[in-house]
Amino acid sequence: MIDDDIRYRAVDSRDSRFDGVFFTAVTSTGIYCRPSCPAVTPKRANCRFYPSAAAAQGAGFRACRRCRPDSVPGSPEWNHRADLVGRAMRLIGDGVVDREGVAGLAGRLGYSARQLQRQLIAELGAGPIALARARRAQTARLLLQTTELPVTDIAFAAGFASVRQFNDTVREVYDRTPSGLRAEVVAGRRTATPAGGLTLRLAYRGAIDSDHLIDFLGLRAVPGVEEVVPGARPGVRTYRRTLALPYGHGIAEVDGLAPDDPRTRGWLDCRLLLADLRDLPTAVQRLRILFDLDADPDAVDDQLGADPVLGPLVRERPGLRSPGHVDPHELAVRAVLGQQITVGAARTLAGRLAERYGAALPEPSGGLRLLFPTSAALATADPEDFAMPAARRRALTGLCAALAEGVVRLDGGVDREAAAAQLLALPGIGPWTVGYLRMRALADPDVFLPSDIGVKHGLIRLGAPGDPKAAALAAEAWAPWRSYAVHRLWAGPVSAAPGGVGTGTGTGTGADTGTGTETGSSTSFSTSTGTENDPA
Repeated sequence: MIDDDIRYRAVDSRDSRFDGVFFTAVTSTGIYCRPSCPAVTPKRANCRFYPSAAAAQGAGFRACRRCRPDSVPGSPEWNHRADLVGRAMRLIGDGVVDREGVAGLAGRLGYSARQLQRQLIAELGAGPIALARARRAQTARLLLQTTELPVTDIAFAAGFASVRQFNDTVREVYDRTPSGLRAEVVAGRRTATPAGGLTLRLAYRGAIDSDHLIDFLGLRAVPGVEEVVPGARPGVRTYRRTLALPYGHGIAEVDGLAPDDPRTRGWLDCRLLLADLRDLPTAVQRLRILFDLDADPDAVDDQLGADPVLGPLVRERPGLRSPGHVDPHELAVRAVLGQQITVGAARTLAGRLAERYGAALPEPSGGLRLLFPTSAALATADPEDFAMPAARRRALTGLCAALAEGVVRLDGGVDREAAAAQLLALPGIGPWTVGYLRMRALADPDVFLPSDIGVKHGLIRLGAPGDPKAAALAAEAWAPWRSYAVHRLWAGPVSAAPGGVGTGTGTGTGADTGTGTETGSSTSFSTSTGTENDPA
């Protein structure tokens, strides 16, 4: 917990680690800023601190045009917290209020709209409508300042119900008309986007190991759906994938860092091509979850770095993230598809299913041609298309049916414990798969997989006992960041790979028995053996 004195010290030192965690409003100027704003530090008596940009806006403050507080990383709390407020913020970030209204948001969370409003105001100083409005305002500014789209088109693409509402919100938040806000950026820095293409930056705090992220995702890339290609700059790799979004499809490209870029640069370059610009905020939010960009790596690395077992790994590779996913249903399907087979075989099987049951893009883009099949499509698929044992085939079709019918939910608003219980009730789904899905699909930062072979090999390589009981006991010291510990054990030291540039550990499977029979495979990958048993 931090109090206002700590917040003021963070502002005085321009500490970027607190960007997005709170916002500073200055009564003498009427603006609010991120803690790292480069402007002269205001007097303590003139400072007010708010937990959200929406709360600062609701109190009558406008966004600073110098530090752009609306473009900071999100608070790590909202992706990780399991309570009502955390779950609500994840759904608001995904655009649920814009699409379904407050009633739809409350229904997903299992609360009345009144209870939800009261909880959010008590903790964040703003209700769901104000929080969604702040999100729409940020989208509007991004489109105004990076594209040549007509202002009217931007109003509706950002989620506003009318041009008048759009104009009023932009004036209130930025103290500028939409045309005045657009004029702040020279025309040459904006791009013509008739087909919905956008170039933007995905902000993060602290350090980031983008090599680990690109390696992790690239090794698991499903043909036609994902790919890793050389970037435009020397030494840069780009992760590309298709996106199934609420209003249409999209293609996303995210660049890793170049070798000469500091890990603390502060953003990753991103490009989006969207069939419908209304999907922009949702696409950005899902990419942020995929790359774990709202994490607080300093807090994670401080704790894990002090551990005698993990400390050397943390010091060698600061900023390691715990990748999420853009579609939890896709991740669940791939988790079952890949059990007890190599990563290459899993990619081949997933690619065949995508070819057979995935929707084709109107036009291919490089190696991207397909959207991953929906759970509804796979629930009624021909069993002969699943090249796997009968028990696992039944587990897959049962899981897809449960997801399609809503018996099991994996969206950001679910209660993690309830989702785990629902998954475990399905035939063939056991503790390993549930833990893996909690870690990646539900962004749980504190999941440990003691029976995972990749974890076992990682511990043994570091000179620690690798049996499940000893591993679980050692992992107690790593709470509440055990998901990050798992990724460190999977990734291993850089020096373990040929040439010292690798990202891998060993191979194998971890036993995972549910009501049926299932063996969950590790998500480790190996540059020394060239094989992997990995579900996703």
